Amino acid sequence: MSDILRIYKDIDLSFSALPGTGDVARKYDLNAVRQAIKTLLLTAKGERKFQYQLGSPLYEMLFEPMDFILANRMEQEIFFLITNFEPRARDLRVNVNPNFDSNGYEVSIFFYVVGLPNPVTYSTFLKRLR
Repeated sequence: MSDILRIYKDIDLSFSALPGTGDVARKYDLNAVRQAIKTLLLTAKGERKFQYQLGSPLYEMLFEPMDFILANRMEQEIFFLITNFEPRARDLRVNVNPNFDSNGYEVSIFFYVVGLPNPVTYSTFLKRLR
């Protein structure tokens, strides 16, 4: 058994195999929470059976005209989504900035993982795909 205390464990959604054992790799602690947040952002509302409230309207928002008002709405949606569906994240702060040249939004999420002392940042770029 490992001498490192693991607080959170999730399956690595890339489903890569561990060398030697062939088992599915895992994500631990802050990487597990980052992966969960990414999954929440990319899940459309109603996509998961029996969890119709889970998910975000971000994909539909990406097809609306880009402006700072929409970026503010996206911040609110992301904050609501993480606050309600990811209890391992606390002291959440979300910034969404439109990037007009790249036709997308730069998203930065700052938070603490419950049980871990250091702040965590998750950044991504959201753009529409056709």
